[in-house]
Amino acid sequence: MSAAPSPWRRVHLAGCGWFWAWAGVGFATALAAVVLGLLALPVAAVAFWMARQPAIRRSAFGFVTGAGALLLFVAYLQRTGEHHLDPVPWLVVGLALLVAGGVGHARLSRRHS
Repeated sequence: MSAAPSPWRRVHLAGCGWFWAWAGVGFATALAAVVLGLLALPVAAVAFWMARQPAIRRSAFGFVTGAGALLLFVAYLQRTGEHHLDPVPWLVVGLALLVAGGVGHARLSRRHS
């Protein structure tokens, strides 16, 4: 039998879970904003609710990571470049957002531990 996780470990795991929840909301919000326009408001309302919860807000860098993941997906879809958009700007900005979200979350997590 393994010992129960330490309180720090539980907080860390909860933070990671909320980070990925934010990433999903960020991806969905970016996708909805591009595809649906004003119909993206329900997804934005979820992000607004999450932002109002202090324990959840600490992981909000996941939102940036999720938006970056959408841009990487667009870059992947446009990878052939023939009769498509140039994938390089999508790739560069997507990677920048993905890395910025992960680094921001890691730095904030270290500060709170």
